[in-house]
Amino acid sequence: MSVKIGISPIAWQNDDLPDLTADYTMEQALKEAREIGYTGVERGQRMPGDTEGLRAYLDSNQIALCGGWCSGATLVNDLAAERDAVREQVEQFVALNSPCIVYAECSNTVQGQIGTPVNSRPKLSRDEVLAYAAKLGELAKWMADQGMPMAYHHHMGTIIESEDDVNWLMEGSSPELKLCFDTGHLLFGGGDVLATLNRWGDRIQHVHFKDIRPEVVQDTRENDRSFLDAVIAGAFTVPGDGCIDFQAVANALAAMDYDGWIVVEAEQDPAKAPPYEYSKMGYEHIVSVCGQAGLEIVS
Repeated sequence: MSVKIGISPIAWQNDDLPDLTADYTMEQALKEAREIGYTGVERGQRMPGDTEGLRAYLDSNQIALCGGWCSGATLVNDLAAERDAVREQVEQFVALNSPCIVYAECSNTVQGQIGTPVNSRPKLSRDEVLAYAAKLGELAKWMADQGMPMAYHHHMGTIIESEDDVNWLMEGSSPELKLCFDTGHLLFGGGDVLATLNRWGDRIQHVHFKDIRPEVVQDTRENDRSFLDAVIAGAFTVPGDGCIDFQAVANALAAMDYDGWIVVEAEQDPAKAPPYEYSKMGYEHIVSVCGQAGLEIVS
């Protein structure tokens, strides 16, 4: 049983809040991530878009592609239209040996709207989520047939945010639909991290280690702030700097024989949390908890 440790470049290059990280480059992100010890990086918007260009870019930094975001619209698209919308990314990720595509429903999300409270996110009933899950499962089957797992990212501000949402999504979908399990988003959404992890361990394809600062989350909820307001205020941070017990998470992953990537995804204001310093802190914390849990880290 072994894991690889990757990182999202979002601490250096925030795609949703580019002004926040204007003093940093993607080249710096990859160089520093590799220096720290990360062996994989999720795709960022300011990386080359073409497959061979991206391959050369990653190879020059001696770092692997360990996933990447996909803004989905299965809720509003028919299956054929959604297949066409994601086909190019699927083909690229297969060619670059990515472990998965990190898919989230974004057709009606409020996550990128700085003037909209995250509390005002769209919500579906259980029956509506089950119907969505069945439809999404068909897309996941198609992706799997192409050789690319779909790992669904439950995310603040979207229709799949809470623990119930995650449960209904998994219950209503085929086994081909996997889960990108994100500790920070689940806790921010009011969920039980360990209970959800243990319940859906056999469906987890990808793991995001993301910590939260509970006082910022509480302020965001109580004062109707947006998701982006929460990010700027420091709702998220690296493993070991917030309130989540990552030793317990690592122990649970070891118990379920998890074999895949653990990815740090911790967007915050670099003026308050320098990316190299905090990313190194997160890496060292992961190494520590994995060591104690008996999870071997491989390149």
